[in-house]
Amino acid sequence: MSEVKKVATRQSYGEALVELGREHENLVVLDADLAAATQTGKFRAVFPERHIDCGIAESNMIGIAAGMAATGKVPFASTFAMFAAGRAFEQVRNSVGYPHLNVKIGATHAGISVGEDGATHQCNEDIALMRTIPGMTVINPSDDVEAKAAVRAAYEMDGPVYLRFGRLAVPVINDGPDYKFEIGKGVTLREGQDVAIIATGLCVNSALEAADLLKAEGIGARVINIHTIKPIDADLVVKAAKECGRLVTVEEHSVIGGLGSAVCDVLCERQPAPVKKIGVQDVFGESGPAVKLLEKYRLDGKGVYEQVLEFVK
Repeated sequence: MSEVKKVATRQSYGEALVELGREHENLVVLDADLAAATQTGKFRAVFPERHIDCGIAESNMIGIAAGMAATGKVPFASTFAMFAAGRAFEQVRNSVGYPHLNVKIGATHAGISVGEDGATHQCNEDIALMRTIPGMTVINPSDDVEAKAAVRAAYEMDGPVYLRFGRLAVPVINDGPDYKFEIGKGVTLREGQDVAIIATGLCVNSALEAADLLKAEGIGARVINIHTIKPIDADLVVKAAKECGRLVTVEEHSVIGGLGSAVCDVLCERQPAPVKKIGVQDVFGESGPAVKLLEKYRLDGKGVYEQVLEFVK
């Protein structure tokens, strides 16, 4: 059996920037002294005159990106999610969100899969923070294919976009010929009528693994990939609630304010249904190997399977 291809979405981000940079001279890339980690160094190597290292000054970087966007450039401001969404929140809100400027934020190293860097760097709150900013689009791709498509889509749309990428190499699952990425449109990856598992980011693969295990128990689990958390595909969520009756959300993020909350916002208004939120349960992360942390926090395939089984039965 051939080994499954695995790629970290932060790597996909760097490669997508190079590809887009060849096509669009108005694309510029900023980073905060993390070009190697965020993979924007790939862009710098090809287009040094369009790459700006702002140093360890993330708030200033966002301000610079806002100024460049106001002159017609399309800046991708890049750093760890903890610094992009956390440290620079005020600048993202007031300098980018309020004037609705065309700034793209490439936030890497999100979630507990940052691993050994520990709780201080494992941002499990960024989706919640970015969702609150009016007009901000929030995208959390599940693999290499989707990450590259998301970067291109972000460039092509006008307005601020928060792109969430990971450090851990994850399986490529969207390499089928019929895959299509569209901002605000979820993707049904597996059909099922007993329960709908709505996942985002690296947890989409966990949801697929869980669905396979549930099938062996005679439970048909529908798997939906919600790559765009804002604006969320409300119609797809409502359809799943009507047809499956019960929903489970899965995310490498706090269960407060992220995908689970976005889904519940839709359901409480349009189609009330029982929901179980799987994610980081209002706790901080800890230092350890990424794969082991996903297992401990029950975000791997087995952990998701066990929690869905408990919910259904």
